[in-house]
Amino acid sequence: MKKLTAVILSLCLGVAGLTGCQADARGTNVQASDHQEAETADQSEPKTITDHAGNQVEIPAQVNRVVVTDILPLPSIITVFLGSGEKIVGMNPASMSAAKTGLLGELFPDILNASTDFMNGSDINMEELMKLEPDVVFYNAGSKEMGEALTSAGFAAVAVSVNKWDYDSIETYDHWMELLSQIFPEKGDTADKVSQYSQKVYEDIQKRVSGLKKEEQKNILFLFNYSDTTMITSGKKFFGQFWCDAVGGRNAAEGVAAENSNAVINMEQVYEWNPDVIFITNFTPVQPEDLFENAVGQDDWSPVKAVQDGHVYKLPLGTYRSYTPSTDTPMTLLWMAKQVYPDLFEDVDITKEVKDYYQAMYGVKLSDEQVERMYHPGRDAAAGYKK
Repeated sequence: MKKLTAVILSLCLGVAGLTGCQADARGTNVQASDHQEAETADQSEPKTITDHAGNQVEIPAQVNRVVVTDILPLPSIITVFLGSGEKIVGMNPASMSAAKTGLLGELFPDILNASTDFMNGSDINMEELMKLEPDVVFYNAGSKEMGEALTSAGFAAVAVSVNKWDYDSIETYDHWMELLSQIFPEKGDTADKVSQYSQKVYEDIQKRVSGLKKEEQKNILFLFNYSDTTMITSGKKFFGQFWCDAVGGRNAAEGVAAENSNAVINMEQVYEWNPDVIFITNFTPVQPEDLFENAVGQDDWSPVKAVQDGHVYKLPLGTYRSYTPSTDTPMTLLWMAKQVYPDLFEDVDITKEVKDYYQAMYGVKLSDEQVERMYHPGRDAAAGYKK
């Protein structure tokens, strides 16, 4: 009897144990199911981000249609960041021209499908913009009126700052990537990797140029825009100042007070500064040979040291016009340092560095020929840009 009782008790305990396991498993499944439903709900619910103007902007959980108004490098950055241009449905004509003349349209052909019809100069045609049905519209944080107009029209308007970080191209690019990571969180790792890589390049350059004496530092002039009617450089309050400081040089036009692309200068100032090195951006069709041959207006460049020594260079055009923050920023910095101080960077193989960078950061494989074109852009690189 005791044995039978023991067996029954054992069976009961066994059944109870099995029942308990089943109950626990079912409870776990229910909890897992509830968790998955909650995650699904979270993924479909709108979210709020903070843009560079400090605005709280509600955006869809999944952003599939993007328009960029007047932050010209941003379409290229978003495209490379996402590995596709299919989400860019509208962008500025100046951004489109860079995509066509540079490598962006070649690497990511779908970016060329974006519309530019909604922009008329610096003005936005709201009716055309509405036709694009954007989930998010990016605009310059300095254009407060544009932001208010976009918001009033019902768009999720996200402000992006150009000058909040004192025109530091690396820091500005990092903050742009951080903002994009809020909108596309699945790509947050890419933003972190690029930031770390950029910092590594910057620190390596600082180590190499730190031993330069003041009299050894090169005097650098940027020609942001140049024609027979105007000459615009970078004063202290524009990206040129960052580039000069970052490569261990001196900005010849540092004393020019005008901000952004408003630093108008003349040849008399150039003669006074007598720069050692001149960099020409792709916001002007002018090429180095135009200075060597005095081919622009009546300007005579022959007395200028940079021209006499042959140290006049056209900035690269990769996924966008280097000079502003872009996916090419760390490579532009390394290339520029090598042009200014070739002896200090004699061991640097730019072609290899660029190919390794694109492959490691973005999974993009570049050919030697593509890199060659990147660093030897033609006059058409400035097409579509109007000051």
